[in-house]
Amino acid sequence: MIDGEGDRDVMGDVLDRIREAGIIGAGGAGFPTHVKFSRPCEYIVLNGAECEPLLQVDQQLAAIHAEALLHGMEALLELTGAKKAVFAFKGKYHDARARIEPLLSGNPRMALHILPNIYPAGDEQVLVYEALRRIVPEGGIPMAVETVVLNVETLLNVERALSGTPVTEKYLTVCGAVREPRTLRVPIGVPFSAVVAACGGVTEPDAAFIEGGPMMGKPVPSWEKPVTKTTKGLLVLPRDHRLVVSKERSMKEMLRLARAACCHCMMCTELCPRYLLGHSLHPDKLMRLASFNSTCERDAEATEAFLCCECGMCEVACVMGLQPWRLNRELKGRMASAGIKNPHANRPAAAHPFRELRTFSAARLLHRLGLAPYAKRAPLDESLSFKSQSVIRPQSVTLMLKQHIGAPSVPLVAVGDRVEREQLVARGEGPVSANLHSPISGTVAGLEKDRILIRAEGAKVEERGSMT
Repeated sequence: MIDGEGDRDVMGDVLDRIREAGIIGAGGAGFPTHVKFSRPCEYIVLNGAECEPLLQVDQQLAAIHAEALLHGMEALLELTGAKKAVFAFKGKYHDARARIEPLLSGNPRMALHILPNIYPAGDEQVLVYEALRRIVPEGGIPMAVETVVLNVETLLNVERALSGTPVTEKYLTVCGAVREPRTLRVPIGVPFSAVVAACGGVTEPDAAFIEGGPMMGKPVPSWEKPVTKTTKGLLVLPRDHRLVVSKERSMKEMLRLARAACCHCMMCTELCPRYLLGHSLHPDKLMRLASFNSTCERDAEATEAFLCCECGMCEVACVMGLQPWRLNRELKGRMASAGIKNPHANRPAAAHPFRELRTFSAARLLHRLGLAPYAKRAPLDESLSFKSQSVIRPQSVTLMLKQHIGAPSVPLVAVGDRVEREQLVARGEGPVSANLHSPISGTVAGLEKDRILIRAEGAKVEERGSMT
């Protein structure tokens, strides 16, 4: 616990190191970690659920770097004054459990919680309920119940920040239609083409790419898109795979299908993870509203869309293959543009009485998505990837200035400047932002409104990764 002034100074130094290292959530929206841990809390929950099927980053990092994770968690416990840290892993992650569990034994401030193999166990609100039986209020964050959640990679970045190492590299799982599914540690800013090439290239003549996992991941318009601090995975699929087709479907087409095919069976609501936590989210009502009203964002009922986490379970539940979550995303954007804010702040007293009976197996999900053939091990060889240059030697990197929630990073360099690896090249300014460091040594070759291009010394002017 933090008692004296000296301890406060030390803990202040911890927070400063986290801020200076440019740490953000290593998956999802990328919330700056120094902001998340700037207030006291009661619990810290380590998210080792690996929410998305096929992704294998956090479970492997936990098995390889268990001691480092405990060291980092000890620092966060002291920083926040939290009474307990809960390490939450799925029961099937045997290697991670075998390494973590003995280290927690006898530590009264740390505990292991075994999660079921369900989707979306890694959603932070679902995770908080599973681990602590606390329900986060509608439209709220875990801090509303005195809890902070972070994933394994983020915690590992915190531990490395304690020794002054900034975030310049990213772990991601490359899976699907690639010759060698692997989990890699790569420099931030390398193109997806180079990442896929490091896995032996694609096995499909016409391949499509999804950044992230199969459920919440987004189609990649170009294989030259750069890896960011939040890139958790890259899924390669045949372009005609039904998952790709559904993700590329236009909103206009989705609504047309909704008018023609939605039978208002309510299954999307009955399996919605947030509805099952007691939140007032009813995807079936929103589908009914939008099917016949193109301006429904002005309807009071439409504000329920703010409560949607876009996990995609409603699409899985729909017997007609419709996508209520996409409607909710569209509505949130429209309402934000119209200045409409989320009015929902209910604190459910209890979860749905049938919640435990309506959880959805991740293994079953893979079969439902047509991804069972791609459920293969994607091993992480940390001995090779720790120095990522031995896996990928980028001739250049493209650093996006907004890889996180909040204000973009502000460049500190100009075209022609020489930069060293781990040098601060853009500073996070404002209450919510994050620093950005160069993952390579080289020269600033381009500076645009939203990105910095750094070219390695001796690199060719043009760089294209091989995909086959």
